[in-house]
Order: sequence, then C-alpha cells, then structure tokens
Amino acid sequence: MTVRVLGYGDRALLVEVEAAGGAAGGDARAELDAVLGMFRALDRTRPPGVVDLVPAARTIAVLLDPRVLSPAAARGWIERTAPEPPAAVADELVELAVRYDGDDLAEVAALLGITPREVVERHTASRWRVAFGGFAPGFAYLVTDHDGLRVPRRPTPRTAVPAGSVGLAGEFSGVYPRSSPGGWQLIGRTDAALWDARADPPALLRPGVEVRFVEVAP
Repeated sequence: MTVRVLGYGDRALLVEVEAAGGAAGGDARAELDAVLGMFRALDRTRPPGVVDLVPAARTIAVLLDPRVLSPAAARGWIERTAPEPPAAVADELVELAVRYDGDDLAEVAALLGITPREVVERHTASRWRVAFGGFAPGFAYLVTDHDGLRVPRRPTPRTAVPAGSVGLAGEFSGVYPRSSPGGWQLIGRTDAALWDARADPPALLRPGVEVRFVEVAP
C-alpha cells in the first residue's frame, strides 16, 4: 500500500491511498479496503485538533483545527500511522428491512441475465459494508465481495428519487436518505431513518459498518 499526504488548504490534508500493485493493477474493492484500513488506523489514533476524517473511494480528507494541531504536525502523525488490515469483524451491524418492489428491478435482472427473484436473493445474501459516504447527508456507498450485482447507472437520471429507495450502481449499493435526483437502478425501498441531525452520530451508516438487507413483504 502507498500513502501520500497532500496539502489541502490551511485547515486540511488529503491522504491518497493506493492498494498494493497500484491502481491500474488492482480492483475497486482492493482500493476501498486500503482506504478503510487507513481510515480505521487514523480514527483510532487521532490526536486533538483533528476535526473530522472523511473517507472517499481513493482518499481521506483530514480536517484540522490549526490552533490545536498544525498541518505540519498532522502530516507527521499521518506518515507515522500504519494502515490496519481489513477488519475480520465489522465495527457494527445494521439490518435494513427492504420491500423489493423497485421500479428498476426487472431491468436489473435483465442486465444480469437472471430473474428478479435471484436479484433479491443475491442482494439479501451479500455481506455489504460501508466504504464511504457522500452525495447527501446519510448516503453511504456499500460494497460487497463479488461482482454478481454490478450494473451501470441509468442512462437518464430521475429528477426525484423517493427517500428510502434502495439502489445499485457500478459495484455499489446504496439507500437514498431523502428525496433527491439520482441515477441509480432502484430495486426496493426501506423505512429506515438514515440521517438524524439530532442523533450522535447523525448517520446510521458510517464507514466500516456492515449492512444486512432483510426482505419484507411489499
């Protein structure tokens, strides 16, 4: 694994993480595992002055309070921190009850060459883990250990996707925390509250959390 620390303004640093073998030779899951390993190590050892850690597909933004921790000191801490191996056990398990009646379920099945019933069975049988958040507060990008549900985004995004919609796009699955535009393939919906600004933490799904989808009757 290669880790590079870049300047990111006067209140942040950007940590670029590359899996062993380089981005060109690795796959998306290896890159995400590498980011999660570095994120876990930084989160476990974070010193005072680190305001937040924001993982993405290939990077981690380290947000600082420079009055407490200078960028130079933060860079030294990051460079001394060894990434952790992928966790054998998830930090937390969240079960989401899903009604598999999404508008794109039949299309997803056709893209994969299987039946809609098999799409549901694959989705519920998979072990999903939150790789990173983004797009909207509470939206989590979930990854699993196979390509059996990899489908492209819709060619034309919807102007409004209902809150709670469960979708697929590329190697990811995700749940829309609120109504918003979106281009993911919709296979179901859940009533779970994914974001509550009054809660601590406000996001139900956070990096490292394992997610299990459970089918319920429509």
